Amino acid sequence: MQLTEGMVVCATAGKEKGSFMVVTQLDGNAVYLADGKHRTLNKPKRKNVKHIQLTRKVLVLEGLTDRALRRKLQERDAQLEGI
Repeated sequence: MQLTEGMVVCATAGKEKGSFMVVTQLDGNAVYLADGKHRTLNKPKRKNVKHIQLTRKVLVLEGLTDRALRRKLQERDAQLEGI
């Protein structure tokens, strides 16, 4: 699976371990991640690619607000809890 902007990923290391975030930008071996609450779209977290797990869900970033991002990621959490 190819890592792309807008892809929802799960952090596997650090204090955000286990939380879902969206990739806002790619930068070599690093990505910039936002969750809409602690890390907004305007101030994303830089994280090494080795410390994330890819999912198949991709969001359209154009026109996306922090509030809408939080809702979409909460939906993702609810889907995984049911499994």
